[in-house]
Amino acid sequence: MPKRVDHEERRTQIAEALIRVAGRRGLHAVGMRDVAAEAGVSLRLVQYYFETKEKLLFYGLQHLTARFTARARARLAAAGPEPGPRAAIEALLLASLPTDEESRTFHLVYTSYSLLSVTDEALAAQPFIDNPDAAENALTGLLEQAREAGLTAPGVDARTEAISLLAMAGAMGTSILVGQRSPESAASVLEHHLDRIFTAPATATEARA
Repeated sequence: MPKRVDHEERRTQIAEALIRVAGRRGLHAVGMRDVAAEAGVSLRLVQYYFETKEKLLFYGLQHLTARFTARARARLAAAGPEPGPRAAIEALLLASLPTDEESRTFHLVYTSYSLLSVTDEALAAQPFIDNPDAAENALTGLLEQAREAGLTAPGVDARTEAISLLAMAGAMGTSILVGQRSPESAASVLEHHLDRIFTAPATATEARA
């Protein structure tokens, strides 16, 4: 009896190959033939599942985003069952810094997608990510929660601070990739800005909030 093919598993295999090659060579230099060789399958099979390079890139982006989401959730879970707003924000921001091979690949490839979508009309025509404001909304909600609990400086604008923290984390990630600063230095800068926003250390009461 012929073995049943798990098509989603095959798509994932090809997407993982795309991410590995892009992590080594940059997304702009990746072709469907390169991905096929990395995945150990034929070019015809890659074309069967994705038809065009743009469709392959878009699926790869969705897969990459899903991997990052899982990483962020794991960081959040490691912070405890009820970590409180500041600890939750720290977990989310630190998850985005390229501190190991997986997060380095994520930051490099995700940045490559951003740049490529500026000049690639086919890629730009598709939604870049399903919910582009998800991280911003999550941090804004946490900062609003902290403000209502009296944990932040008076008059803190939760949305503006969330946007600033995410922009800062992205820039810090790039500086780590190019060797401008260490992960520890980047984390220290983020901590400095969280100290500015939060007026009091996390307490047992906050942790239960």
